[in-house]
Amino acid sequence: MSGPRPVVLSGPSGAGKSTLLKRLMKEYEGVFGFSVSHTTRNPRPGEVNGKGLNCLPLLLGATLLPVADVLSSVSSEDYHFVTREKMHEAIDNGEFIENAEFSGNMYGTSKSSIEDVQAQNLICILDVDIQGVKNIKQTDLNPIYISIQPPSMEILEQRLRDRKTETENSLQKRLEAARIDMELSKEPGVFDLVIINDDLDEAYEKLKSVLIEEIQKVQDAKK
Repeated sequence: MSGPRPVVLSGPSGAGKSTLLKRLMKEYEGVFGFSVSHTTRNPRPGEVNGKGLNCLPLLLGATLLPVADVLSSVSSEDYHFVTREKMHEAIDNGEFIENAEFSGNMYGTSKSSIEDVQAQNLICILDVDIQGVKNIKQTDLNPIYISIQPPSMEILEQRLRDRKTETENSLQKRLEAARIDMELSKEPGVFDLVIINDDLDEAYEKLKSVLIEEIQKVQDAKK
């Protein structure tokens, strides 16, 4: 794939990925774009297929998220909603660079969604779980791998409870997934950088430091 190197951003829900990403996109407007994942889960209230909560413009297989729309939504996860049959068919045809199943629903990132973002000379952000990271490492994609981790399981659990968006059952599933994620993130060679999000400012500076070279390439190309 040609274009700016993508960024694979991983880590458990509640680790602070979206907060750091929104801050990054605010400082570097017009540099980043999202590949929109496919999923077999049902749309939530207000979600529109391929557009998300803000009715974002559809661009082939990917939706490029304007900064204002990302910052106006607490949840910036936007999906192409498909049937399980369609998802399996696309996977079998080699159309996905990664896919996984969580809580009975399938999720995946298509190759075309990444290519569409790169074609706009934007750094493509891929927000995937640890299994998705390992799947991507089996491909010819050459992204920057970054893991955002919470300071501890106790702090993560409190953050998730404070959201008040989970049932106790779904919360426990997220916590178990987080435990696995935290352990696997320690494996040598999996990530280019693991950021422990204890202090937001420090975590942000670390995130910027690993991306600044690619950011400058995109900015220079736009001059």
